[in-house]
Amino acid sequence: MNKLSKAISFSLLGAMLVGGTSVGAAPFVGHAVISSDNGQVLTSVSTFAGLGDYNETEGAALAASFRKPKSLAVLPDGSVLVADSKNHKIRKIAGGQTSTIAGPAITPPSLIDKTGLPIGGMLDGVSSQSFFNEPEGLAVSAKGDIYIADAGNNAIRKIDTTGNVTTFAGNGVQGLADGKGAEARFNKPRDLAVAADGTIYVADTLNHVIRKIAADGTVTTLNAESGRFVEASKGTATQAGDFKDGALKDALFNEPSGIVIDAKGNLYVSDTGNQRIRYIDLAAGQVTTVAGSGAAAAGNELYVTGDFADGAALEAKFDLPAGIALTDEGALLIADSLNHSVRMLYDGQVSTIAGDANQLHGSTNGIERAAQFNVPTDVALTADGDILVTDQYDNKIRKISLFQLPAALPNDDSYKVTLNSDVVRFDSQPEITNERLMVPVRAVVSPLGYEVTYAEENGKQVIRLTKGDTTIELTVGVKEVRKLVKGSEPVVRAIDTAPYIKEERTLLPLRFFSEEIGLDVQWIGGKQTAVLRSK
Repeated sequence: MNKLSKAISFSLLGAMLVGGTSVGAAPFVGHAVISSDNGQVLTSVSTFAGLGDYNETEGAALAASFRKPKSLAVLPDGSVLVADSKNHKIRKIAGGQTSTIAGPAITPPSLIDKTGLPIGGMLDGVSSQSFFNEPEGLAVSAKGDIYIADAGNNAIRKIDTTGNVTTFAGNGVQGLADGKGAEARFNKPRDLAVAADGTIYVADTLNHVIRKIAADGTVTTLNAESGRFVEASKGTATQAGDFKDGALKDALFNEPSGIVIDAKGNLYVSDTGNQRIRYIDLAAGQVTTVAGSGAAAAGNELYVTGDFADGAALEAKFDLPAGIALTDEGALLIADSLNHSVRMLYDGQVSTIAGDANQLHGSTNGIERAAQFNVPTDVALTADGDILVTDQYDNKIRKISLFQLPAALPNDDSYKVTLNSDVVRFDSQPEITNERLMVPVRAVVSPLGYEVTYAEENGKQVIRLTKGDTTIELTVGVKEVRKLVKGSEPVVRAIDTAPYIKEERTLLPLRFFSEEIGLDVQWIGGKQTAVLRSK
């Protein structure tokens, strides 16, 4: 496929994604700018809250600290709830400030261990006097009640609209038992979702099952219990999850840890140990795999082996997918924890929204594949289309924002260039030569602090872009670009289109010199626009 055909095909993909199956407003996919080069949704990652310290300080969101935040919920007023698991608290971020809404604001000495870290507890009552034990999943009902998968307490807790904490289901004892309220038992429930009628669905992770809690607190188990056991340590067997699609009553899961209700009232489940996304059609009583692949775990394996691959959903690969969220268009956002990335399942395709291209962990902010996460565990969508991410091992809440083309971008058929959030203005029109966008260079590099100089050498015009100890060198009529860094040997790279002079203007291939000065370059075919961004 030649470059122009490739650009056209990805433009059609972009149009498909923008149109999609939108339901009402389209806060994410419908607003996405999609590269015609590779189909990448253009995003940027920043820090929403958290200094990164392993601590429990309140105050300004960017100076606050968390201990392994696990889950998020966005309230109708835009404030954000955080299950701060190792601080055993429910925190709130609103107006740029962080506070504790359930659990003690200051952990009492009796709940501090010998290493100085908080110890979880289980106590109902006024929210400021209640105790949790490694809370994880969060969900908010239509009435405004907050439900918590209190994983360390093997219980489902509730914070009502008056701020009172109660135990809604479970009794703190690990096990698998149905029943009403305290008669039920769970084993490390890690996520939950609340339907419009008040029914709660729970990913009961270490029981490897999906539970249903009626509005009166009656708990039932929807799928089969796994009968597979592995030797976790010498001479000790532990129940392991398994895999089976089909009738819900017979279906098997392996440590499900994310759950969300779709517009039809059915469930998406992040089946973590099976490295898959499963779908439960409650009316039909059927379970299917909608994304992920690989053989089921066998022998003494706890999990299916994790991997990474974008593409067709049933060929895609994950590495311990965790929290999930749905956009209004039905796109499923996935915190792919050990791939240190955020993925998207939409229209039968899996793509990566943000996270290092090599799946390396870290805390770097930046554009989509240059950004890094460190075991992201949950995602939530804000009203304005940003994605919030609990970045567990960075002890931060991160934000993924969609790139937006500048409002001042002309809406015509001319070739255009944007640099970060600005439209680049040229004194002569860019043009396409040999399927490359050729531009006068100065308008692009001067705002970045580069000095442009021209010189005649061996009968040819040489163009140099210099900033500090780095010089990028191109020559009219020569298909190469040279990068010279003081103290290092020159690096020479072949290019397919040489600079040339037209009407007393020197035009250079935009992509080649832009990449050499460290910019990301994406072509947006439907807009005839090259997007340049600092990584």
